[in-house]
Amino acid sequence: MIWLRSLIYNIVFYVNLVLFLVLGSPFYLTPRKWSVRALQAWASTSVWWLRIICGTRMEVRGAENIPQGAVLVAAKHQSTWETFALLPLFDDPAMVLKRELVFIPLFGWFIPKFRMIPIERSSGAATLKKMVARAKEAAAMGRQIVIFPEGTRRPPEASPDYKPGAAALYLQLGLACLPIALNSGVFWPRRKFLRYPGTIVVEILPVIEAGLKRREFSQRLEAAIEPATARLVREGRSEHPV
Repeated sequence: MIWLRSLIYNIVFYVNLVLFLVLGSPFYLTPRKWSVRALQAWASTSVWWLRIICGTRMEVRGAENIPQGAVLVAAKHQSTWETFALLPLFDDPAMVLKRELVFIPLFGWFIPKFRMIPIERSSGAATLKKMVARAKEAAAMGRQIVIFPEGTRRPPEASPDYKPGAAALYLQLGLACLPIALNSGVFWPRRKFLRYPGTIVVEILPVIEAGLKRREFSQRLEAAIEPATARLVREGRSEHPV
């Protein structure tokens, strides 16, 4: 039954995406903020379909910690799920994402419209420089810059592997950082077809104030996200054991 529900959801997910891209094509000509609202609507419907078809719910804790205006959001990355499910939580998110997505027909064409922040992960220092420049533009607009500090999806119980990007943005933007822990990988495993029933929990943690040194910030970010994530993963495993 889980296999069948997962199959149905995956079909619905991509049909929903294609319909958004085709029927929503007029949003390419509207003000950017309208287009972002359409993107968030698609994300919300994808989360809704996941609950209806697979019984996978979403719970958000700590929403009161989200500040107004520009902030650096650093989220744990276990699954494809958070790349869209987090978008409706913020007023005007600018997500750091891999540049390869820009070349996907239709979908990639909207990335410049949303003014997301595509990066070439293999370009080293040049990538960081471009990422910071684009993030500064987004911050000046009062947007929320969303980055996954580990850069790629990691299994729920994997050791942390934080890359320098989040710290570089924190130092250069002069913004507070909003850490996010989650357990999505328990129910939407990376590189797997199945979608398991249960509750994906997103825990928005207290902000880390601006102005810290790189080392202190990096330590506090990991110390905030990792224990909270481990706790949420244990909670998720109680619903869906390995």
